[in-house]
Amino acid sequence: MALPKSFLGDDFLLENDIAAALFHDHAARLPIIDYHNHLPPEDIAANRRFQNITQIWLAGDHYKWRAMRANGVPEKYITGAATDWEKFEKWAQTVPATLRNPLFHWTHLELRRYFDIEKILSPATARDIFEQTNDALQKPELITQGILKKMNVEVVCTTDDPADDLEAHQKINEYQRISTQINPTFRPDKAIFIEKEGFVAYIEKLAAAANLEIQNFADLLKALRRRMDFFASLGCRLSDHGLEKMPAADLASGKTENQAVSIFKKKISGKKITPAEAEIYQSALLFELGKEYARRGWTQQFHLGALRNNNSRLLKNLGADTGFDSIGDFSQGIPLSHFLDKLDKNNQLAQTILYNLNPADNEVFASMAGNFNDGSTPGKVQWGSAWWFLDQKDGMEKQLNTLSQLGLLARFVGMLTDSRSFMSFPRHEYFRRILCNLIGRDVQNGELPHDLDLLGKLVEDVCYFNARNYFKF
Repeated sequence: MALPKSFLGDDFLLENDIAAALFHDHAARLPIIDYHNHLPPEDIAANRRFQNITQIWLAGDHYKWRAMRANGVPEKYITGAATDWEKFEKWAQTVPATLRNPLFHWTHLELRRYFDIEKILSPATARDIFEQTNDALQKPELITQGILKKMNVEVVCTTDDPADDLEAHQKINEYQRISTQINPTFRPDKAIFIEKEGFVAYIEKLAAAANLEIQNFADLLKALRRRMDFFASLGCRLSDHGLEKMPAADLASGKTENQAVSIFKKKISGKKITPAEAEIYQSALLFELGKEYARRGWTQQFHLGALRNNNSRLLKNLGADTGFDSIGDFSQGIPLSHFLDKLDKNNQLAQTILYNLNPADNEVFASMAGNFNDGSTPGKVQWGSAWWFLDQKDGMEKQLNTLSQLGLLARFVGMLTDSRSFMSFPRHEYFRRILCNLIGRDVQNGELPHDLDLLGKLVEDVCYFNARNYFKF
């Protein structure tokens, strides 16, 4: 009987010598382009020093929070008033229960890559690891800008609201001391969700940021374009949208634009609108935004399929983005087709990346992307990386296999973290190992040629060069 491999050893996730050669000789050395994440640019601009591992590792990480709740940890020790040590101690008690959950891999990869700690986190090791990591966090290489350099991060694209002043991005540009390129991303969801409470107040905030009074739909578009100009001046070249599904209310008729004008006026006058009216407005606004992205040469991203804020009691107590979202089962294909087709008809479809959260939609999204590639740009419309609940070994393998079968893996722009944590960059390593292993497995089975030059180029393109070329970084 063969001895088991060591946990997280050099050949972690790599099943044969070919996979190992592809990873170690081609993937491991490449810089990281993290083109979609939620890192706070303020922390980068200030070169924040975290006082302890709880602050950098547990604060804001709803993946860990969900696991702790499932393990019976009271909210006091998750988002409540417990001390940072008490919260870390409860996480250490939870980690042994995460066996076979990706959190177990991520936790120990991060301890190794950031702190050179090979111990398994548990109640028995918690105090030593807490003290060792806290000491390490005082070193220059583990403050925010040092982390980006240590982890070989070449580009970071944060996620920013059109009304944001982008002061942190301005400071970063002025200092010019950071080796990593930091760009904002335009995320206008609050301008799109007309049905939500606070919409009118948000429009007033957007108007102030654009230095423009917004009285009608045309003013709204003008304000958003003005904010795009500002974002572009600081390096923005991507937009992002988080939607349940693509709103595409009667786009084929061409009537939505006129209806959106009256619906917007009705809303800002204080009147209630119907769900059908909200979808008409959203469809029209997204279409106008899509045309503007194409005109500017930006890439638009659509994250579709999250069923958010399911637990109303805890949402009320803790707010959004605290771990109560799940996979939704929305109908995606028809509205997505209508939206992309209307833009494409007049050659106004920007580079587009589509992300699905429901794995049942894998083939729908992969095949939909192929409908709108026109030869103008390699991989112009992309099916994006495995997202959120699918961002783990099984989900990544399924995404890579489906993309290979229905599209061109060779044109894929690769991995991103979609994370609020500076500790998440080893997820790029995780993805790269999984990619190399799939290719190595195919070679072993005689399904791909044993040509390391050919395969190595594929790996390097997917892990780095495709993203650099696609986004023109």
